[in-house]
Amino acid sequence: MKASEASKKGGGPGLQETPGWERATLEKLVFASLKEQRLARRWRTFVRLAWLLVFVTLAWLAFSEGVNTQNVTTPHTAVIEIKGEIASGAEASAELVVASARAAFEDEGALAVVLLINSPGGSPVQAGIINDEIKRLKALHNKPVYAVVEESAASAAYYIAVSADKIFVDKASIVGSIGVLMDGFGFTGLMDKLGVERRLMTAGENKGFLDPFSPQTETQRVFAQAMLDQIHQQFIAVVKEGRGERLKETPETFSGLFWSGQQAVEIGLADQLGSLDFVAREVVKAEEIIDYTRRDNVAERLVKRFGVAMGAGVMSALKAGAAPH
Repeated sequence: MKASEASKKGGGPGLQETPGWERATLEKLVFASLKEQRLARRWRTFVRLAWLLVFVTLAWLAFSEGVNTQNVTTPHTAVIEIKGEIASGAEASAELVVASARAAFEDEGALAVVLLINSPGGSPVQAGIINDEIKRLKALHNKPVYAVVEESAASAAYYIAVSADKIFVDKASIVGSIGVLMDGFGFTGLMDKLGVERRLMTAGENKGFLDPFSPQTETQRVFAQAMLDQIHQQFIAVVKEGRGERLKETPETFSGLFWSGQQAVEIGLADQLGSLDFVAREVVKAEEIIDYTRRDNVAERLVKRFGVAMGAGVMSALKAGAAPH
């Protein structure tokens, strides 16, 4: 009788449910969802803080390693390395070399500044900026400047070297290459053979000037040559100003040829043979050498890129916030 009544009331064994089970289940789902959201927020916060810590560390490394921050007061020889291609964005860029030079000249303990050069050349613009600033700082602080050439000081590197009071070289160094070039390729003949048609649309008859797939006109060639000749004359004037009467000019001097260090001394492109240690010890009379070279290290490059990315992200967020809803 009791079994029968239970069957009628609950629908049979195992089918009877606790009152309010739907609500309990819903509460469990809601609490689980809230817990998951809290964990997700905490994880995002952790990740952001971790990235912030990384970039703060990189920024600190960039500014602490990029510039020599020693508080040097004892007498010493200040050195600035000019190595590799002289170009914007390179380690031998005007931005980095000029910053290094200012730090070296402003240090009262630096008795002289040595430009330690090992470069095949590069941009005449970057070299001109460095040359002008070295001469300005030299006059401002009344400190001698010496250039020491390792393997080479050619073209734009020599443009910088002549800002020094004296140029020291190794007997086997490569010195000179006082000239200017503009290079490129022309593929018009090959395109004709292959039956390829170049479709270049410009506004301005010379806008396609130096396009390798378009023929070069005589007028354009003359124009480019005149520009190169003008820059060459600027280079020559800087060399003559820097070397003065020491320069033994010949028809080959400004032809773009280069010479060994020993030959360079003989024709007045350099003053004498000597290394960095020799100059510090025998010329400056301060054997202690302090390197002021500023280098654009990996950390600094990452910080710069992060700054650009952050700027773009902020601008995007501002645009999104200003957009009508």
